[in-house]
Amino acid sequence: MGGAAMARRMIWRAFTDKFVMLLFATVALASVLPVSGRSAEIASDVSAAAIFLLFFLHGLRLPREELGRALKNWKLQAALFLFVFGLMAAAGFGLSHLMQTVLPVDLALGLLFLGTLPSTVQSATAYSSLAGGNVAASVVAAALLNLIGVVLTPVLFAALASTAGVTVTGDAVLRILSILLLPFALGQILQRWLRPLVAERKALVTWMDRTAIAIAVYVAFSGAVVDGALGRVSAGQFAMLGGVIALFLAIGFGGAWLTGGALRLDGPDRRTMLFSGAQKSIAIGAPLAAILFAPDRAGVILLPVLVYHLAQLVLSAPLAARLGASADG
Repeated sequence: MGGAAMARRMIWRAFTDKFVMLLFATVALASVLPVSGRSAEIASDVSAAAIFLLFFLHGLRLPREELGRALKNWKLQAALFLFVFGLMAAAGFGLSHLMQTVLPVDLALGLLFLGTLPSTVQSATAYSSLAGGNVAASVVAAALLNLIGVVLTPVLFAALASTAGVTVTGDAVLRILSILLLPFALGQILQRWLRPLVAERKALVTWMDRTAIAIAVYVAFSGAVVDGALGRVSAGQFAMLGGVIALFLAIGFGGAWLTGGALRLDGPDRRTMLFSGAQKSIAIGAPLAAILFAPDRAGVILLPVLVYHLAQLVLSAPLAARLGASADG
């Protein structure tokens, strides 16, 4: 199959990806049938339980020995860490301040939140593989970035958003520890006994992951719909958000590729730098938004993450196909 045909096929897959379709269906459901009042409180509790399970499964699936092997490739791992939590966070901060006078406050803050998030796991690995990248390094880098991001993203966001009067409360920190880090640690502890059961049920576990994320998105957008926050975003502002996300993508993908070249990474590592550095994780973004922000704000703040998530898949498809073709050549 030629590179162009493969790119078209992958773009089509991005739009018809079951997880992407699930997210859009979740947002549509929240728009027409949001939860409110006592039902919203119950839904929030269900979301917290689902997020707990999500990170428990993450703890079960990540082999501890892989973390040790990843640290040996310190040049790539350090570059990814500094790029994801340094340059991309700075870009989110700059774009947020640039747009805060023309976009609703929470929508502009969503750009900052997006910038501080870690990389994806599954899609970054898939596109690194297609592009001829270092797949093993991609898997472990994404896992490390996500684990670090659970702690670092709220700290970075709080520090950078303080100028807008946004603070991360002690209660939010406690919820992060108890709903995200505690279950991950439990998963690591019980890995020896339960990991084989999880490995045998990959499809079921994947859908449990996706369902947990969808519940968090549903609760967040329900709060925004009930509050009327989404209705206050005009069509022009939505279009403007699309333009800013396009600029963010250019900074992310262009910056990651140039950084890999400046550091003289070899071909496979540079491709891994591209896809693991520029992509952003809604799997971390949705749970953190549900914990850090009030329901009436979380949906709007999460909107840039949803738009970026789809756009990164569409952009990654032709890039990976082209790089993979050049690597084979």
